Amino acid sequence: MSEHTDRTSAGPDGREETGEATDDASRLSTAPRTDAEREAAADRGGDAGGDPAGAGSFGGIREPGLAGGLAWTGREAVGWARWIWRQLTSMRVALILLFLLALATVPGSLIPQEGASPIAAAELRENNPTLASVYDRLQLFDVYSSVWFSAIYLLLFASLIGCILPRAWQFVGQLRGRPPRAPRRLDRMPAYTTWRTEAAPREALAEAERLLGRSRFRVDGSAVPTAGDASAGGSVAAEKGYLREAGNLVFHVALVVMLIAFAAGALLRSEGGKLVPVGSGFTNTLTQYDDFSSGTLFDADDLERFTFDLDAFHADFVREGPDLGSARDFRADITYWRDGDTEGTEASVRVNHPLHIGDAKVYLLGHGFAPRVTLVDGQGEVAFSGPVPFIPQDNALSSTGVVKVTDYVGPDGEPDQMAFQGFFNPTFALTAERGPHSTFPDPDFPALTLNAYHGNLGLDSGIPQNVYQLDTRYMEQLTDEDGEPLRINLLPGEEWELPDGRGTLTFEGFDRWATFQVSSSAGNGWALIGAVAAVAGLAASLLIQRRRVWVRATTGADGVTVVEMASLGRSESARVPEELAELALALQPTAPMLPEPAGEPAGEPADEPAEERSGDEPAADEGRGDGAGRPAAEPDGAPAAGRVPAPAAPGDGPADRAAAPGRSTGPVASGDGEGRPGTRSAHGPGTAAADPEGATPGTATDPEAATGSRSEDVKE
Repeated sequence: MSEHTDRTSAGPDGREETGEATDDASRLSTAPRTDAEREAAADRGGDAGGDPAGAGSFGGIREPGLAGGLAWTGREAVGWARWIWRQLTSMRVALILLFLLALATVPGSLIPQEGASPIAAAELRENNPTLASVYDRLQLFDVYSSVWFSAIYLLLFASLIGCILPRAWQFVGQLRGRPPRAPRRLDRMPAYTTWRTEAAPREALAEAERLLGRSRFRVDGSAVPTAGDASAGGSVAAEKGYLREAGNLVFHVALVVMLIAFAAGALLRSEGGKLVPVGSGFTNTLTQYDDFSSGTLFDADDLERFTFDLDAFHADFVREGPDLGSARDFRADITYWRDGDTEGTEASVRVNHPLHIGDAKVYLLGHGFAPRVTLVDGQGEVAFSGPVPFIPQDNALSSTGVVKVTDYVGPDGEPDQMAFQGFFNPTFALTAERGPHSTFPDPDFPALTLNAYHGNLGLDSGIPQNVYQLDTRYMEQLTDEDGEPLRINLLPGEEWELPDGRGTLTFEGFDRWATFQVSSSAGNGWALIGAVAAVAGLAASLLIQRRRVWVRATTGADGVTVVEMASLGRSESARVPEELAELALALQPTAPMLPEPAGEPAGEPADEPAEERSGDEPAADEGRGDGAGRPAAEPDGAPAAGRVPAPAAPGDGPADRAAAPGRSTGPVASGDGEGRPGTRSAHGPGTAAADPEGATPGTATDPEAATGSRSEDVKE
């Protein structure tokens, strides 16, 4: 135990009193000091007066005078800034910000947004004024441009940037560095095997270096002996799986790209809808849209310049079977002109197959019917004539609509306003339960059902109205002689004579109409690239395992070469020992295994001289063997768990093996029987798992090599 731990004791209130050593350690922390810690630090090292106010969280001891106060304030500000930055770039805070960002989109989906649904937002304000005032204070009618949503977005952006930069620099250092040299005790690695061979150490190491390079390992053969000293021992270090960290970096960079793309799309987008009857056209200007919404940074001058005419609309429906009335195909045939074109270009727009015109996309959203009516007023003049779109209400295209006539003159010569409200049914049917309705979406038996009103339409008040709805508060419905509301069903070509000499209304026929959405967006391509890159990077970081392999060949006391191989992965994986076994098998033709000498286990590492051990390093097999440097045997003489016995070889019978029970003496897996090399894992029952850093806790090994797969992650 260290001096710091030895000085720790429990205080009278149950808390730990750590003394001076504790204070020394606390100075290394990035967390602010408590009041008690500041007072204790000031008492021990404050100014001459011992004023405890001289201590600060990060500023240390405040010297007297203005200069001392300014220096202390600067250190305090820098310390707090560093602490906040470390918290912001931590994985915990990044996950919290991601969760908050997802949570912040919920009100944007449930509450009508001013930019996307202004009519719905206005209705909510009118119907719930108290709730609307709360929403206004919380900016819930405009979530995605609110201060709190922008703060979450920007903090997440900064957190990702703060994670990427140090990790990228660290990754560059990893690519430029060499694999760490072999640890002193390879048998402490999770996967390990050893055997004896007559091949020279240099010959075995050269072949191992070649095999590792062919397996796409990064190999460091600087410890391989030279050609002039073939009997000298050495080692080869190799490492693989650098793309794992590259996948992590790609994932984080892709998230940043997606955030930028989404922000650009939200700020620069535009989207508008337009209903166009067959034979009519549309020009892509702001005044032509029925509804339009855009991002904060969008300029109306950025709209793509084009015009199109709707030449025809085709709809095909199933006429028999269980899918009666289902749509087979919708197609709108248009002719469009871009700015400067002298001749039009013919094209077709289908559902989910938009037309690309420059940076704009034209989508086909819906279709319906527009009855053509002609109204002659009480003076015999045509007050209105043309198609009026009716809006479908069901799959059979039962449609409702309103004909509003503002330029009407009554029989007395006084200006008046008329309105006709009703239904258009492409295949008319009338029942007591449903009234007039349609039974099929194609116009097999079209009929127009109308009621008539006169009075003030309210269009002169300046308050916008829905063109497909009628406000009857200031209007009077026409009635028959019995005082019943007038209603009439008209077939194409039929005429309705209005009562009291108010004129006539003729149902001329009908046209089809289609609704189009014209949208332009920024960053969609980058968002797609970011999404694909994020998936690829995440897959690489999860599937690729970074691992290290060491091969050591030395000359034993009997003059025979001892080959040791070990492997270490950054996470638990069955592939690590399998890969080591494959490498050992490939090395057999160059360094074939020798049988064990009677009464002596092969591959036993030489005992370390006592003077080479550090004072606080435990014995090599402390707590794991029989006290003689060998692992303990299981009951009935079975090998210790996690060790793989060597294969039977000439002169290597049970009596010979009894001298070193449980010791791995060859590269062949237990029960193989075919001479294939194998490895042992230090995670079997009864054997403590090897330290993932490459050394048993409490053992003083090489700080670079013993920490074989120590994660270099800053954030993860």
